[in-house]
Amino acid sequence: IRTAKTPVLEPLARIYVWIFRGTPALVQLFVIFFGLPSIGIVIDAFPSAVIAFSLNVGAYASEALRAAISAVPKGQLEAGLCVGMSWTQTMFRIVLPQAFRTAFPPLFNEFISLVKNTSLASSITVYEMFMSAQRIAARTYEPFWLYLEAAVIYLAFTTILSRIQIWGEKKLQHYDY
Repeated sequence: IRTAKTPVLEPLARIYVWIFRGTPALVQLFVIFFGLPSIGIVIDAFPSAVIAFSLNVGAYASEALRAAISAVPKGQLEAGLCVGMSWTQTMFRIVLPQAFRTAFPPLFNEFISLVKNTSLASSITVYEMFMSAQRIAARTYEPFWLYLEAAVIYLAFTTILSRIQIWGEKKLQHYDY
């Protein structure tokens, strides 16, 4: 929306990005799960987490894509338009494939952060791995080993995702523009 310069939607997109990049994910979770019921909107814990994380990641991803699209030389768009392609065709066939290569690393980094941030969902009663560790630690009085185990599991997930990211970046290098 911000690269298309839509007069009405661009300011709304700018405000959305400003709010969700400028506030912590935990605060966003609390506003959606605990705050909205005070104005009559009740959402269960899991959907609240999905909404909060989606809005948060969407703001970061939109900025990564905006920057990547801006990094593609304007001549690419002009060339597509000159050969008779529509703006949409030019974006999807010429600009976005080039922009995706630039956007891939920050988008994948945001995905890895999202995996780690899921532990925040335990603060709004979503039963996930960290909450499981907390509940077991409360019964066994062994928080160090349980939290360390959770950390190792998160580390394993992020290591696998990091390897996939490296592989993806190498694949995209083959399509050097």
